[in-house]
Amino acid sequence: MHAKTMEGLAGASMSMKLMNTPMRVYKEAERRGDTAVMERAMGYAGDFADKAEDYRKTTEKGMNEEAKEAREKAKTEQENAIRKRREEREELEKRIAESRNEDTDTVSISESGKAALDKKTDSAQIGADNGVSTEETADAVKTESVIYTKTGESAGPEPGANLSVSV
Repeated sequence: MHAKTMEGLAGASMSMKLMNTPMRVYKEAERRGDTAVMERAMGYAGDFADKAEDYRKTTEKGMNEEAKEAREKAKTEQENAIRKRREEREELEKRIAESRNEDTDTVSISESGKAALDKKTDSAQIGADNGVSTEETADAVKTESVIYTKTGESAGPEPGANLSVSV
């Protein structure tokens, strides 16, 4: 918070609190009917009200200065961010240009590799059942089921136990 803003807020608050005393004296004098004391008390109260107004103006000036500084700070941060992005983009463009100029590796598939690939895809399409080849289903059938104990160790089937499942 800006110093002028703090000073203005504290001064206005104190002036308003100090204005309570002459107002209390005014009310007592009004009850008694003493007009001279009433006039003097109102003069003091008016002075404190004027001071509070001056402090309010000081607070406004401080707040305006603070807002101006915040706008300038935001503008410099934005300019720095733009400059940083521009530098990063230029660096990236340089890297892309360098990578285009360098020798690149190429991958080539031999004729036997192409033939093996074609053979594999043909056999998979012929014996496919919902996208699963017969070789994969045969491998799945050959695997034995494993049972795990509470400790996480695998336990094989008990010797002499026959399992049969009918569906």
